[in-house]
Amino acid sequence: MRIWVTGTRGIPGIMGGVETHCEQLLQRLATRGHEITVGCRRPYMTFTGSSYRGVTLRTFSVPRSRNLEAILHTFSCVMAAKRDHADILHIHAIGPALLTPIARILGMKVLVTHHGLDYERAKWGRFPRLMLRLGERVAMRYAHKVIAVSPHIADRLVSRYRSAAKVTYIPNGANTPAPIETTGTKTYIFALGRFVEEKGFHTLIEAYRISQLRDRGIELVIAGDADFPSHYSRYLRKLGKDAGVSMPGFISGEPLARLFAGASLFVIPSTHEGLPIALLEAMSHNIPVIASDIPANHIPELTGDAYFTPGDAVALADRLTSFFSTPRSQVSYDMSAYDWENIAEATSAIYDSLSPQTP
Repeated sequence: MRIWVTGTRGIPGIMGGVETHCEQLLQRLATRGHEITVGCRRPYMTFTGSSYRGVTLRTFSVPRSRNLEAILHTFSCVMAAKRDHADILHIHAIGPALLTPIARILGMKVLVTHHGLDYERAKWGRFPRLMLRLGERVAMRYAHKVIAVSPHIADRLVSRYRSAAKVTYIPNGANTPAPIETTGTKTYIFALGRFVEEKGFHTLIEAYRISQLRDRGIELVIAGDADFPSHYSRYLRKLGKDAGVSMPGFISGEPLARLFAGASLFVIPSTHEGLPIALLEAMSHNIPVIASDIPANHIPELTGDAYFTPGDAVALADRLTSFFSTPRSQVSYDMSAYDWENIAEATSAIYDSLSPQTP
């Protein structure tokens, strides 16, 4: 079948959970006989090829605008998918899902992947939140199928819209990392993500300062960046500089794998997530984890003592101090539920159920 994908900034090597999800998933769907085309946004693309691991890349020029960029890009992709005689339009995220009815009118089957309750994110104002809620409602009414990346999202959708038959839980995933020899002697805490308020990095930096772990030679490394420079991202960089935090920017591939492999502890201090791929990647490296106590971070592989109250820097500081003051044993997580091959197989089955022969 011919599948068009939109809602992502593009692949490969682009910062973001949706982008990582698409990069890992789409190449595996292509190996299962699906003809995959993904719409990319030119401002973010550094990869210059026309295809990536069996996935066709179509790049569109769109203005960099926090409020309009995604919807304008999605509209371009919907029109291109129609011209390309796509059988299925696969939309990622609830903002782009606003255009689901247009794709339906144009005769395409529509699958929406719901990556998170984006209308709860701190960065959005009143009108964008309203549009995101509407996007979710439109997806649940007009899409043929909806994938939820976490049980929490799936439960919310079924409870709110009374449409259990339409919703399928298929999680985000993590690759099994290749063995990496770490030669460094540094002890450090690692965190990873976009520099937006709901990621909670300001709480982590404050907790690191309170704990005085820097005086004990324990470093804090926060990798990531902001899509759009903002007051918060500038504040976060200054806060990190003042606290002696290493902030190497956005990294991926082998440099990222090395940072994971050498870390003593991974911290995810978010107040909002879908199912964070960064958390799954850390666990795939068998790194001890401390996570904020939010529904998206509650996964069976983590025990109750892994959590702290979101936004509470003092509580997090206590957890950090306790972690580095207690003898530690090796951790090992069963990550079989988050295998990308199984995720691709489940997604492929939904594609097959939406084939042109399916009513």
